[in-house]
Amino acid sequence: MGKIHVLIVDDHAMFREGLRALLAIYPDIEVVGEAADGREAIEKAHQLTPDIILMDIAMPGLGGLEATLELRRENSSSKIVVLTQHETKEYIFRFLKAGASGYVLKKAAGTDLVSAIRMVNEGGLYLHTTLATQVLAEYLGKPDSAGGGYETLTERERQVLKLIAEGSTNQEISDYLSLSIKTVMAHRANIMEKLGVHDRTELVKYAIRMGLIPLQMDAEAAK
Repeated sequence: MGKIHVLIVDDHAMFREGLRALLAIYPDIEVVGEAADGREAIEKAHQLTPDIILMDIAMPGLGGLEATLELRRENSSSKIVVLTQHETKEYIFRFLKAGASGYVLKKAAGTDLVSAIRMVNEGGLYLHTTLATQVLAEYLGKPDSAGGGYETLTERERQVLKLIAEGSTNQEISDYLSLSIKTVMAHRANIMEKLGVHDRTELVKYAIRMGLIPLQMDAEAAK
């Protein structure tokens, strides 16, 4: 499996340097570039197509939220993990709604950040434990009485949905359910159409709302 390519976006050069040194310890992660503001982040995302963008919020010029919105409008394949000192739920809501897949506090940078990078790269949703307890109920909400479209899924589609949400690849689902890759992809397309979602991150959020999988959090939550 190839390395996870990461773009660091922060207006403080010393912080970027320290973060690059930290991530260099992990053989499965490679920092491919840095940006000092949102506009440069968009340009570097076009040039480098990183798997993960570590996005600060408050930066001169174009901020992190605006850059995130612009990248999502462009259907960028890069997944965004917010790395910031801001821990108010208003910020978290805005970024999750804008399309970010993770939210990590700078004070928790380290193994938590590495876990977030790996989890989001596999299609998961990551919130640090202290943040998750603040926002989970309000952001994810409760499924409606119709099950949010879940009742329209076949039993096989429900199995595929759960496996996708747990992070399984098409090949792994194919092997586990003894289906062809083509059939797995067809099920996936049908699930997205029935549920009205457009990517794996939205499928994960839906599965959490429905109680099909737990919210994936850091190791501290499991203690």
